[in-house]
Amino acid sequence: MSARRRTTALLVVPAALLCACSSGTTATPATPAPEPTVASAPPAPRPPRAGACHVLSVTQATAPVDPSAPVPCGSRHTSVTVRVARLDLLSDGHLLAVDSRTARGRAAAACPQTLLRTVGGDQRAQRLSRFEVVWFTPTPQQADAGADWVRCDLLALGTARSLAVLPRHVAGVLGSPAGLDRFGTCGTAAPDARGFQRVACAERHSWRAVDVVDLPASARYLDKAVTATGDAACKSVASARANGALRFTWSFEWPTKAQWASGQRYGYCWLPST
Repeated sequence: MSARRRTTALLVVPAALLCACSSGTTATPATPAPEPTVASAPPAPRPPRAGACHVLSVTQATAPVDPSAPVPCGSRHTSVTVRVARLDLLSDGHLLAVDSRTARGRAAAACPQTLLRTVGGDQRAQRLSRFEVVWFTPTPQQADAGADWVRCDLLALGTARSLAVLPRHVAGVLGSPAGLDRFGTCGTAAPDARGFQRVACAERHSWRAVDVVDLPASARYLDKAVTATGDAACKSVASARANGALRFTWSFEWPTKAQWASGQRYGYCWLPST
């Protein structure tokens, strides 16, 4: 992370064939052969249900499968299933392993667009929020039994080590400023300060991300000219919020290296909380 702060930061069983032979005696009729039987395959496991709530930890939220049982959404929970989609496990007529790279890529593509449709608000509000969508697939054993779904869950990071408790109803939660007051991105210190930790704004904080700055797709990471442009944009945001004060503090923050590698092309404008 780089931040710059400024002041003014089937099985088939074959039947046995029985034959009676004689030598000058009357043959005893053979016992009729039994009918072939077919072993019934067990039914596929039931898919998850959209709208179900779960209590997940950060570790559980980053796992590829989730065996936890749903909890009532009126009780404490940290994730809600916002979509259950079919997971295509065929490629060129061949069945894919559910944990193959291709299957996981398809699972990942099924979920992200559910975020805005669920929490409401605009793109800026979503970028400033701590909401994320994670996804889970069946276990290999469940997939072998016919399970072919992907479960998309909405959650919000509270701190780096914990998930925020969600309200009973999350639909449209970012449609008002109160949504970001609870689930926005805040910090325990200035983003360039030692010990800075990113937290949800419902947690104790002293700085807040108040806007985003789009960055050129072709830019080099931490490019100085792009940094200067981002810093100037954040200065303007700070000035507009200073209520005429001649001295004010702000900070422009690049996305982290991991965020940049994943394709994030926007940074944050931070201001001290008032």
